[in-house]
Amino acid sequence: MIVRGYTGGAFAQNAYLVTCAATRAGILVDPGAAVDDMLEAVSREGIEVSAIVLTHAHLDHVEGLTSAKRTTDAPILLHHADMQLYDAAPAQAEMFGLSLEPLPPVDRHLELDQVIRVGQCELRVREAPGHAPGHVVLIGDGLALVGDCVFAGSIGRTDLPGGNLETLMNSIRTEILTLPDETILYSGHGPETTVGHERATNPFLIPNFGGSAFA
Repeated sequence: MIVRGYTGGAFAQNAYLVTCAATRAGILVDPGAAVDDMLEAVSREGIEVSAIVLTHAHLDHVEGLTSAKRTTDAPILLHHADMQLYDAAPAQAEMFGLSLEPLPPVDRHLELDQVIRVGQCELRVREAPGHAPGHVVLIGDGLALVGDCVFAGSIGRTDLPGGNLETLMNSIRTEILTLPDETILYSGHGPETTVGHERATNPFLIPNFGGSAFA
């Protein structure tokens, strides 16, 4: 599995193009402001996009969604608990002085333990609320796309509508820190990191989970 990030916009959000090395199959994850760069790679390499998967429905993770849907016509997948945020995306934009047209309809809802196939590769859905009510993480072989749950040296904010710090910390503990230390984490903002690095050094996690002593 190959994961490529595309960063853009006022929020420096990371969108991801996930492809199978053995085929031309791929999915788009959280198409944000850098969607044009991602779609250019799709066109240039002849990638067949089978799905557009959203870890959650905050503005910066969906602002390129209309272009992605128009170009690929791939089904949009989102957890049902984030539908209120999704439907309110234009209102989210107004809060930041931006404009956004109503988003395309969601085609299917993500479910716990659902398997998303990318050619010969697989990603499994885990529910990880806290930053957003319907936030999910996507777990693959040696990697995880974790949206805005955890970042290199930080965690997702919980002061937005639907956020809850206690819920987020529980999600990080049960769904992310239980992965092997060498698991690469691809976050919604900032550089990639690993489970082991965040377990041992993340200042938001050490007081709660004991750093390297956590198991």
